[in-house]
Amino acid sequence: MSLRGAPGAIRVIAGHLRGSRLTVPDRPGLRPTPSRVRETLFNWLTPVIEGARVLDLFAGTGALAIEALSRGALTATLVERDPGLAAALTANLDRLKTVGGTVHPADAMAWLAGPPRPHDIVFVDPPFASGLWTPAAQALDRGWLASSAWVYLEAPVDAAPELPPHWRMHRQGHAGALQFALYRVAAGIR
Repeated sequence: MSLRGAPGAIRVIAGHLRGSRLTVPDRPGLRPTPSRVRETLFNWLTPVIEGARVLDLFAGTGALAIEALSRGALTATLVERDPGLAAALTANLDRLKTVGGTVHPADAMAWLAGPPRPHDIVFVDPPFASGLWTPAAQALDRGWLASSAWVYLEAPVDAAPELPPHWRMHRQGHAGALQFALYRVAAGIR
């Protein structure tokens, strides 16, 4: 996929890895989160990113998880089923000498069926044609979310994911044909 500025690469926006290039393999349907959207998202997350345990489902380029690590997240778990993308994620983490990033080459929904480990921030950006927002939200709600966790969803503007009622909209935005939103999981409500 050719991206504006540098084909096959995107840049980390801020933090200790600011300006670092992430190699992006050419894959059908791969849509890296636009830098403007990433900047908005991480402005929203600034008060809670330091020391956070992050889960990036459907990691793709890994831009969200690597941006989180750059900005002070303690750990980032990246789940990606495409072996080539998973290898590229591992190579990017190794090349950038990141600490706390772990790649799991697995199908996200199958991975969520395993033993849950709570995370503070979760990024949910599945392939648009998959329709996995609702199933992923339901699976996350079974022990993957820490008390008062934050969940970011990215979807086409016409998608209407059904989310658990205790997920409260914090902020939302649109960029072209893309909608994005940050939810807060209400503590003590399940």
